[in-house]
Amino acid sequence: MLFLTGVNFSSWASRIPTIKTNLGLNEAELGTVLLAMPVSSLIGLPLSGWLVSKYETRVPLLYAFLLNAICLTFIALASTSFLLVSALFMFSMSMRILNIAMNTQAITLQKQYDKKMNGSFHGLWSTGGIIGVGFSTLLISLDVAMVPHLFAVSGLTIAAALYFYRYLLQNDKSSAGNKLTLSKPDPYILYLGLLVFFAALCEGGMFDWSGIYFQQVVGEEVFTAGYFIFMIFMALSRFISDRIIDKIGMPATYMMSALLIFVGIGLAVLFPSFWPAMIGFSLVGFGTAAVIPMTYTLAGSSPKYSAGIAISLVTTFGIVGMLIGPL
Repeated sequence: MLFLTGVNFSSWASRIPTIKTNLGLNEAELGTVLLAMPVSSLIGLPLSGWLVSKYETRVPLLYAFLLNAICLTFIALASTSFLLVSALFMFSMSMRILNIAMNTQAITLQKQYDKKMNGSFHGLWSTGGIIGVGFSTLLISLDVAMVPHLFAVSGLTIAAALYFYRYLLQNDKSSAGNKLTLSKPDPYILYLGLLVFFAALCEGGMFDWSGIYFQQVVGEEVFTAGYFIFMIFMALSRFISDRIIDKIGMPATYMMSALLIFVGIGLAVLFPSFWPAMIGFSLVGFGTAAVIPMTYTLAGSSPKYSAGIAISLVTTFGIVGMLIGPL
């Protein structure tokens, strides 16, 4: 499920320049359209938390997956900005529910083992992203239209979701910590949320604007190159992040991640040509990779909230970062 979510998201994100051209949007108009996603995710906070606390997580996970696939086809068919915003709103809402349900399943499974594995779960998400953007790059180079591309991804998602549903964890509904309290922020959740917020600032810029940057600033015809290399290094980092954490600990891993992000973005901005930008995007991918899995793992140990509610709250900080970052 994590792998397929990565495929879906990168398939949509890699087609942003195509959508921009098809609808004749300028940068400001595109930025306004993209606001639909973080706004929808923020609105979906109480819904996603309620669903995960009321049902075993595989139930909202399945229905959100089906909705996500359907919305992907609506994105491909959108002929006006209004239709695109509507499709993106529901696409993001389904992503919100998906992320909470999947990560709650992953944290629940992690607690059954001594060996750390959450980084590898997120590595599978990134691998799906690599496959998605790689497939998109191939189709773009072959001049294949967006509609058959996204329809194919949607059909694969629906078939896979229905098949793999039977293998998901069952009876994982939490009996305690399901009451959401917004009046006074919990310090533990607040600190974790801020870590996710700053990582999302960087990821949001990479997801939404890397294609535009390579197309209009770097002048690269195959504009998915930067996004592709970013996703490759993010995946590589996530598959080895559990070992790195075991070696140097989480605090040092957070600091290393921040340094890599800083150097990578600085290199791409100061030297806007192909190879410096590619190296910079690689460093950003390597740096951002471990932050989310580490923070979700810590959120799953919240003394106040169940894993689903804690992850939902922490994810909200990330959504705000995604909202601000691309702007």
